[in-house]
Amino acid sequence: MKKIFANGTDEAAFLADLKKRSGETNKKVTEVVSEIIENVKENGDDAVKNYTLKFDGNLPQYYEVPREVINDALTEADQDFVNALLNAQANIADFHQKQVEQSFISPKENGVILGQRIRGLERVGLYVPGGTAAYPSSVLMNAIPAKIAGVKEIIMVTPPLKDGTPNKDILVAAAICGVDRIFLSGGAQAIAALAYGTEEIPKCDKIVGPGNIYVATAKKLLYGVVDIDMIAGPSEILVIADETADPKFAAADLMSQAEHDVLASAIMVTTSEKLADETIKEIDRQKEYLSRKAIIEKSLEDYGAIIIADSRERCVELANEIAPEHLEVLMKDPFELLGSLDNAGSIFLGNYASEPLGDYFAGPNHVLPTSGTARFFSPLGVASFTKRTSYTYYTEEALREAKDDIVLIAEREGLTAHANAIKVRFED
Repeated sequence: MKKIFANGTDEAAFLADLKKRSGETNKKVTEVVSEIIENVKENGDDAVKNYTLKFDGNLPQYYEVPREVINDALTEADQDFVNALLNAQANIADFHQKQVEQSFISPKENGVILGQRIRGLERVGLYVPGGTAAYPSSVLMNAIPAKIAGVKEIIMVTPPLKDGTPNKDILVAAAICGVDRIFLSGGAQAIAALAYGTEEIPKCDKIVGPGNIYVATAKKLLYGVVDIDMIAGPSEILVIADETADPKFAAADLMSQAEHDVLASAIMVTTSEKLADETIKEIDRQKEYLSRKAIIEKSLEDYGAIIIADSRERCVELANEIAPEHLEVLMKDPFELLGSLDNAGSIFLGNYASEPLGDYFAGPNHVLPTSGTARFFSPLGVASFTKRTSYTYYTEEALREAKDDIVLIAEREGLTAHANAIKVRFED
């Protein structure tokens, strides 16, 4: 893992290289995905099933998972696993319940009534990876805020296992969260089906959930036909730390993100060179007993670094510049820095707020902006699944009072029909 001294040049060069890993989508991938989308748009379920046969080798036992199969998965599941998901669900629901926005009505003394109506989307599609990359935690993080927002129907798509059956852990999470329907289909074809609708898969208003480069590209290309959560890049963590941090904790937390993907980024910015050296030693020690050692090593070699800064203030500056998906603050009095940390998807404060706590259990959402987009994007939440409509009521007298200003602005813009729509209401 690289050790870089922050001198204004070396860390800038590293961060510039880091940004290149999330470059434009491969043109070949875009061509393949565009062809899949057009085929599904034209041929619906037949195209979806043909792609499943082509990419997975066989068709699943059923296209839509029967309700009794979902219920049986929950009934037959290991109770400790079910209890863990239920405890996580309670925390996630409690946090997201506080995000609910209220509609409002604002009557004025002159009879004008203004307001805003907020309600959940009609139908949302949830993509859940299958096979070895099956994450029941993602089901919770996407479905729970959707339900709290008032979404009327959640349609899940997930690839079948090699034997043609659904992943049971995914079914358990779906049952707990109240997912309405589940279809065994994955890849770009499943995203296209959710966007356009087929005879069997309903058309959705929004698509959320993680996936591979083909899934991400399909979501990007279909944005506008359907809403999406975000265009997610590789996972990333930034740890800012001082001499009070425990190198064992820092090393473990850096590797918790490096194991996701060889493109994942794990960076520490610290005021202590001693901590930097001890953290590197701990990484070398701990990685030996981790199952994804090879991925961790490649990720840390290519996109990992420990940057040594001369002050807490410089650590904060670099954190805001990097705008990481996950930001850990392993520093004395971490709450003192909270008001200065403006660009991060989710912030973890103190030695015992390890990032995986946020992935699974604490309550805040783990669907977060990546690749520096935390500068302007926010985590997935209840507002992600709502839409707002404003409304206006004016009396004749209230419009009479406002008409001259409206006409003046409209005519200044050269929109005489706009002006006329106001004038005609007051002609003799």
